[in-house]
Amino acid sequence: MKLRKITLNNIRSYENQEVEFSDGATLLSGDIGSGKTSILLGIEFGLFGLQPGQRGNSLLRNGSKTGGVILEFEVDGKIVIVERNLKRAKTVNQDSCTIEIDGEKKETSVTELKNKVLELLSYPSEFAKKQNILYKFTVYTPQEEMKQIILQDSETRINTLRHVFGIDKYKRIIENTSVLAGKLREEKRIKEAQTSGIEQEKLSILEKENELETKQFNLQSVEKELFSKQEISKFAQEQKEEISLKIEEKNKLQQEIEKTRIMNDNKKEIINNNIKTLQQVKIQIEELNKLSFDQNRIPLLTEEIDSLKSEKPRLNEQNIRISSQIHSLDSKNADNEMLKTRLTHIDSCPTCLQDVSPVYKANVSNKLDNEISENKRQMQELEEQKKQVIDKINSIEFQISEKEKTLQELNILRIKLQSLDEKQVRLNELEMQNISLNKDISMLDEHINSLKSSVFELSKYDNLFEEKKKQLEIALNEEKQAEIKVAELKREIQVFSRQIDELKEKIKKTEEIKKQLNHISNLEDWLSKKFIPLISYIEKNVMIKLKTEFSKLFSKWFSMLVSDNFNVWLDDNFTPIIEQQDYEIDYAYLSGGERTAIALAYRLALNQVINSLMSKIKTRDLVILDEPTDGFSEQQLDKMRDVLQELNVAQLIIVSHEQKMEGFVENIIRFKKEGGVSKREN
Repeated sequence: MKLRKITLNNIRSYENQEVEFSDGATLLSGDIGSGKTSILLGIEFGLFGLQPGQRGNSLLRNGSKTGGVILEFEVDGKIVIVERNLKRAKTVNQDSCTIEIDGEKKETSVTELKNKVLELLSYPSEFAKKQNILYKFTVYTPQEEMKQIILQDSETRINTLRHVFGIDKYKRIIENTSVLAGKLREEKRIKEAQTSGIEQEKLSILEKENELETKQFNLQSVEKELFSKQEISKFAQEQKEEISLKIEEKNKLQQEIEKTRIMNDNKKEIINNNIKTLQQVKIQIEELNKLSFDQNRIPLLTEEIDSLKSEKPRLNEQNIRISSQIHSLDSKNADNEMLKTRLTHIDSCPTCLQDVSPVYKANVSNKLDNEISENKRQMQELEEQKKQVIDKINSIEFQISEKEKTLQELNILRIKLQSLDEKQVRLNELEMQNISLNKDISMLDEHINSLKSSVFELSKYDNLFEEKKKQLEIALNEEKQAEIKVAELKREIQVFSRQIDELKEKIKKTEEIKKQLNHISNLEDWLSKKFIPLISYIEKNVMIKLKTEFSKLFSKWFSMLVSDNFNVWLDDNFTPIIEQQDYEIDYAYLSGGERTAIALAYRLALNQVINSLMSKIKTRDLVILDEPTDGFSEQQLDKMRDVLQELNVAQLIIVSHEQKMEGFVENIIRFKKEGGVSKREN
């Protein structure tokens, strides 16, 4: 990596300043406070942005609302231009930022830009969310910060160097492994608790299996008992059914007796009815024998009735004719009356239109009155005739009715006389039927007696049926109790079987947990007793190797800077040890130049160790030294030429106000401050 150019806009004491960098050694010269260190802070901000804990107002110029840095550098032949901006609100925050690689510009976020720069510089990705400590210890560390590192407590320094060397992973591995081992121990305790009762559960299974076997044996015994009870119940049921058949037979016989009695009573009733009928028939025969009957009267009466009936239509026709004549005369009288009424109101003839005289009206009226009188007389005569005709009709109808009644009585009498023989036959039949019915009654009485005898024989089964019924109830109750015992035993066997299966499944799972426990125990034992000691051993060897190389380089650089007879090295905590004439000298008792030499030697040794360890990082050819000669004597300043030549880096940037340093570099950039604004001298 090579720096090419930086532009500062409202950064610290700069308003707007562009600085170009050349290859080789470059000195940033100027009085104290002229703005030299601000250039270095601008480079760091341009590469990585604000550091954790760093405030934006430490960079943004006082009174400015915005500011920024544009940094141009070269890496792997690519020209990279990074622009970062600051904006003042309630606080100063990073604003927009862009990156341009070989002319292709892209706006990005603060985090993305930092990740991209780390990628370009081949820095490990783990530094993305941490301070740029790798950059500080390989490229740029202010001299005072290096002195503070030397004065830190040993554990803080060791942890810092672990992180810089990239070997803090061993510590993280040990810590993570310890956490994992702790979790494994916790899991081990849990699984030990889960498997603690496995032997008791196995004994419980044996007990339950033995008890199950006993219950299965008892089940066989109870099932045999149930079978015996079922056979007894079956036999009692069969006996009850046999007796029930006898009782049913008795009931049928009783029903048969009842039916026979009914038949017997019916026959007796028929005989009684027949006797009554016989008496009635005998009386009817006697009465019929007393009747006299003239057979010739029937034709004569029939002929007379027919003659009367033939006369009746003629009289009806005559009655109709007279009624019609009466009606006609009555209609004429009505018309004449109307004509008379109209005539009284007519003054002229409606036909000839001549006047009608009263005489004429009177003549016509008299004529009409005479005609009406004549008609009434004829109607009276006709009424007399009609009355005579109706009387004749009524007389004929009465005669027909009387003669038909007499004829009907004669016919009935004739029929009765004709049924005399039938009644005699009926009389004989009834007498024969009674004889037969009496025989049937005798037979039915005998049958009833026989049935009663059979019923009496079967009555003994009534008590026997009740006895068998009770026996069956007892047998069924005992069978039910046996069934309940069987069901209970089966249910208990089922429950025990399920419990045994569940215990076996639980033991199976517990055995699996036990296997896991063994695996966890072995793993935890291996991590605690083998893996962690191995990682500690590897870390220790790596640290010893690094300390050896670091100590060697530190001694080399220090001896180049200090001519006195000092013996320096690093202890196991990378703390500088300074001896003179076999006496160890405390760092606080060294002179200012000697302390600066210690810090610079530490810084240069650390740079070489890190670049050697991380050979792929792209900042190995760039070194920035900030006031590396603070407190140096003239002799130490003269030795800086040898130190700078020994560094042999492609680009070296030195910040110093020592004028003598100008003779040790190829390029000099001078700065000055006027009116509170830093500027580059032309």
